[in-house]
Amino acid sequence: MSLNPACSSTPALVIFCRRPAPGSGKQRIAATIGPELTFELATHLLHTTLEDATSWPGPVVIAPAEQADQRWAEILLAGNHRVCPQPEGNLGERLNVVDRTIRSASTEHLIYIGSDAPLLNDSYYEQARTALQTHDVVLGAAEDGGVVLMGARCAWPELGSLPWSTNDLGKQLELLCIQHGLTLQYLPTSYDIDFAHDLPRLQADLHSDTRSARRALHDWLTTADFIPNNKT
Repeated sequence: MSLNPACSSTPALVIFCRRPAPGSGKQRIAATIGPELTFELATHLLHTTLEDATSWPGPVVIAPAEQADQRWAEILLAGNHRVCPQPEGNLGERLNVVDRTIRSASTEHLIYIGSDAPLLNDSYYEQARTALQTHDVVLGAAEDGGVVLMGARCAWPELGSLPWSTNDLGKQLELLCIQHGLTLQYLPTSYDIDFAHDLPRLQADLHSDTRSARRALHDWLTTADFIPNNKT
């Protein structure tokens, strides 16, 4: 599916994700709970992100981490969506290439998310879409100093030199945007899932969430014996 700007005035949602597999991704969590349980967690987290994509009111692009996962990404969603695999490089370099590729076919505003922030919801996404009506960049701040969402209505500056996966990322990304004369708005702070110690909190925060993929993740966490309060 091509992203034709005439198709929708709503920003496109771009999902950066990795195909779940034992021993692949989330290594900091795997060091605590093991590769098999981490694979199950990653699968649940991906499902929550796809749940958001299904309800997104505009175009959707899935950007898998590996070129070989093009076909896998093509069948992740029942509806139409575009697949744009990530190239080699650090996260900033990959973001720049994907961003340029999408913008070469469309002038849509683009909102980027990963697959590890299941507390994001329709209200949060609506705030992001609204922010891009009046600002060049919108950032969803993460408690650890990173971001859970980043959107722009113009091409990103070169992102490769930023300190990805550090608690200084958000501040450096903000400074980079300011240096390039871009107006910026922050969304409320949230958190993503990077460590096993994030999981008990996530279980509690998902307790009243009625979305089906979130319910499945909550139920899985509730039965997990690696969460202290679940042990009998």
